[in-house]
Amino acid sequence: MTLSQQFGSPETRAGHPTHSRHPAPSPSRPLTNSGRLQRVLIVEDSEALAYGLRNSLEIAGFEVLLARDGVEGLEMARTMAPDLVLLDLMLPVMDGYHMLRALRDEGDDVPVLVLTARGEEGDKVLGFRLGADDYVTKPFGLLELLARIEARLRPRRRTPMGGAADEWELHGDIELNVRLRSVRRGGEIVDLSPKEFDLLVTLVRQKGAVVSRMELLKGVWGYSANVESRTVDTHVSLLRRKLEDNPSHPRHILTVWKAGYRFME
Repeated sequence: MTLSQQFGSPETRAGHPTHSRHPAPSPSRPLTNSGRLQRVLIVEDSEALAYGLRNSLEIAGFEVLLARDGVEGLEMARTMAPDLVLLDLMLPVMDGYHMLRALRDEGDDVPVLVLTARGEEGDKVLGFRLGADDYVTKPFGLLELLARIEARLRPRRRTPMGGAADEWELHGDIELNVRLRSVRRGGEIVDLSPKEFDLLVTLVRQKGAVVSRMELLKGVWGYSANVESRTVDTHVSLLRRKLEDNPSHPRHILTVWKAGYRFME
């Protein structure tokens, strides 16, 4: 790829994206467990760059979401369950650093690939400390970017928890397939984030026993020390919205006061 075909070049920043040549379509790209295309959230305030990226990623076989600032990006990351986030650092309203910190504080482990013109070592170190998975400095080549995206998505395609591919477990009106990492309710696929799925499986496997917040933090998020965190409560709330008829009066995911949570069929 030539320099004139790179994103973030002077021509692109001036409002004229140079993407006359795109990668070949990828009809064989693996789908997610819910049967949809892999979803990439782009958080970028440059309209030209954002739309250039969107066009190229859609041609490469991805579903693409766009957000113009950190607040909008954080909300879309919470509600749209992207498989990867492309995050600019210099954003209006809420910058990329604060958005990344908020995601990680909430326990969201979605891969985040930072796109920025800030290439200083200190900026990169801060990004990694806040939980970035990769860092690409503008200008960057499209083929390089696609390769980095593929590398970050590859581990998420594995299904390490075991179970037969076609084995669906029935728990009340919720169906669970651990091998496929998939959930159905009323016959319809429910789109859960990786941590939401792991949290649900952990609760289901306890067969009605109470699981403390600390046990969930250790088992699902890998926390090794006593920490104060709202991560579990936030993810329980998200699960209830997706799996309960009335999230305010849940049937399945119950709170046990001062003890934790339990799953009831």
